[in-house]
Amino acid sequence: MARAMYEYTKTVLKKVSFNTDLFCRELEKALGRLLPYEVEELTIWLKQFTANKPELYVCMALVKK
Repeated sequence: MARAMYEYTKTVLKKVSFNTDLFCRELEKALGRLLPYEVEELTIWLKQFTANKPELYVCMALVKK
């Protein structure tokens, strides 16, 4: 079940990446739902995903909290 939530989170984040506010909101929700090791995996994925999307760097501050 937990792995499914991680994959679902990535899908949602990809779909809302056109809007910074939505992306940050969904990321915040995901950080509350995911297990600690999944948050670490998501952080790695986010760094790769946002590499060419500088407008989403703002949301990376949520991960560092």
